[in-house]
Amino acid sequence: MKGIDLMEGMSFIDDRFINEAESEKPDRIKKEHDVQDADMLLFWSRWRIVVASAAIICVLSIPVFAAAVPAFYEQLYLLLPATAQYFKPVQKSCEDNGIRMEVAAVHIRENIAEIYIAMQDLKDTRIDANIDLFDSYSIHTPFDCTGHCKSAGYDSSTETATFLVTIELWDKQHIEGDKLTFSVHEFLTGRQKYEGVIEGVDFLNVKENPATRIVYPRGLSGKEIIEKNAGAATEEGLVVLKPEQTGISPVDGIMITGIGYIEGRLHVQVYYEDVLKTDNHGSVALKNKGSGDMIICHGSASFFDEEKEGSYEDYIFTEIPAKELCNYELYGEFITYDDSVDGNWSVTVPLENWTNVSK
Repeated sequence: MKGIDLMEGMSFIDDRFINEAESEKPDRIKKEHDVQDADMLLFWSRWRIVVASAAIICVLSIPVFAAAVPAFYEQLYLLLPATAQYFKPVQKSCEDNGIRMEVAAVHIRENIAEIYIAMQDLKDTRIDANIDLFDSYSIHTPFDCTGHCKSAGYDSSTETATFLVTIELWDKQHIEGDKLTFSVHEFLTGRQKYEGVIEGVDFLNVKENPATRIVYPRGLSGKEIIEKNAGAATEEGLVVLKPEQTGISPVDGIMITGIGYIEGRLHVQVYYEDVLKTDNHGSVALKNKGSGDMIICHGSASFFDEEKEGSYEDYIFTEIPAKELCNYELYGEFITYDDSVDGNWSVTVPLENWTNVSK
């Protein structure tokens, strides 16, 4: 019986059934001078039925909601992770958006579990050897642990990508007997990599007083840069190059938008298009034309564009005077993705040694 059916049935409880249940009470309940007491007992009898029925409804409904309503499961997991995992039904495979995800194997070693997850595109060629889950995955367990997921191979004959999920229990106890839920909501496809000298960059006419702007960075890197600009994100802001259209684009989705000196430090600004969807990212360095030696930037500051979809990043070099810059070329390493694929894939598997024999 479903919980909703039980609730509807409660509204039709006939008083005579309750009265019959009360007939076994002592005779004093039926005396005229104890009518008020009898009414009170009748009230509490009804209330006990309601409470008991509500408890039954909860027990019957939790597994249903945990399986069919992701939002309910997530909220329950935040409050009671062990309870959420207890009621989460085992589901070793699922399909969404034409893509199948399933558990291929589970390997347990004392307090460490290794779960192999396979993803296959059933309708197109959106999964390849360079698929990236884009940190969109989640690992739910009923206990405290460390966990991560990494690529574990690609089968070109079936166009199937495999991932290895590893979790380790904190208190060194054996891990068998519980359930783990692994979910993915997005992945990136069509990876492209650029590595080499960026053509079109003119280091002979780099401005020592370029146009600048003040931003509140979304990220800083490099010890010296972070220490010097500790309050930049929340207080006074940070001075960076004002973006301009240079036309220098080493790969689709990435453009050089400025080169100049600010307070004696060389800034090279790169714009990464649509970072929230395609995870475009990279780095730049200075390559000596004669020796081939590389000078890595000492840090960087990144900030969103006005639409908060793309991101600019000022790479900062602290030890290259302008008069020596002509001896270098701008070298870049960039990674972009053609597209992202959304979906709702989730599997739940017991933590016990297991192999999918159909594989």
